[in-house]
Amino acid sequence: MHPPADDLRAAAHVVRLPLRTRFRGLVEREALLLHGPAGWGEFSPFVEYDDAEASRWLASAVEAAWGSAAGTGPHAVRDRVPVNATVPAVPAEDVAGVLARFDGCTTAKVKVAERGQTLADDVDRVAAVRSALGPAGRVRVDANGAWSVDDAVRALAALAPYDLEYAEQPCAGLDGLRDVRTALARAGVDVLVAADESVRKAEDPLRVAVSGAADVVVVKVAPLGGVAAALDVAGTLGADHGIPVVVSSALDTSVGIAAGVALAAALPDLPFACGLGTVSLLGADVAADPLVPVAGGIDVARARALAADPAQLAALAAPDDRRDWWLDRLARCADLLRRNDSGAPARAGAGPA
Repeated sequence: MHPPADDLRAAAHVVRLPLRTRFRGLVEREALLLHGPAGWGEFSPFVEYDDAEASRWLASAVEAAWGSAAGTGPHAVRDRVPVNATVPAVPAEDVAGVLARFDGCTTAKVKVAERGQTLADDVDRVAAVRSALGPAGRVRVDANGAWSVDDAVRALAALAPYDLEYAEQPCAGLDGLRDVRTALARAGVDVLVAADESVRKAEDPLRVAVSGAADVVVVKVAPLGGVAAALDVAGTLGADHGIPVVVSSALDTSVGIAAGVALAAALPDLPFACGLGTVSLLGADVAADPLVPVAGGIDVARARALAADPAQLAALAAPDDRRDWWLDRLARCADLLRRNDSGAPARAGAGPA
């Protein structure tokens, strides 16, 4: 059962964080943090997500703040999680400055297919990343589903010479991903395809396993409803279907990153660096000691001890109108979760954006 609405509201802290560089069209990131008996949880679905999708993010936050005794979580099989740098759709000349914020990271995820930019911009950016990391570094690209199948094949053929680790969500939907994989194979373009949105936005996240749509799956804690649910999905993909997973974040604060680290630390196999270094993209954070990569990784013990700092929460508090917006969203999503718990029909609807 989930905490009463009054308890959630009393535990809520709404913050607005500046970004160092525009990312996903954003220059600021808003989040609602919950402080419960087990610690801190983060509720930060992007504003365009409807209540049904956003309610899974709330389930994740409640799991972190109420769902287990403080200091516990899934059993960790490693004490350190390797992470990748994330390069927004910046000009090639800005790449070195972005990578410098990700201490010791030898893998980089590069955003491509940005609205208003060209394939030439993407090629220049990826080339700059490859040059900065050297031949031993790993480079992956992420289109966030923005390409058509034909555009994805053309773009990945142009980017493949830079030795891509994989291409994340080159187009929308499992059918499109499957078509891209097939077309790349026919064209002799050796690039793995990873699914992200097609998993975290799906009613059945495991459908990707039987669709032939992806070589790799990106798993994020909040959209899947928490660490326990994400661990179950990741375990099924790996053990039952042989599909490797990458643990990533959704531009979270350090509170959300801590949940991602807990998941990554518990996985039996972790073949790829995790997308959990994105606090480095923020101009400020809710923790006094933010969970940014050090020597290419994040220590699990440090993530488990993570707590939001009262002074940072006060300094980064969102304006009153935005706080009210998030509290209204919290109440609606909590109502959906309670309906689901009771077996009553859940009424989903998009909130104001």
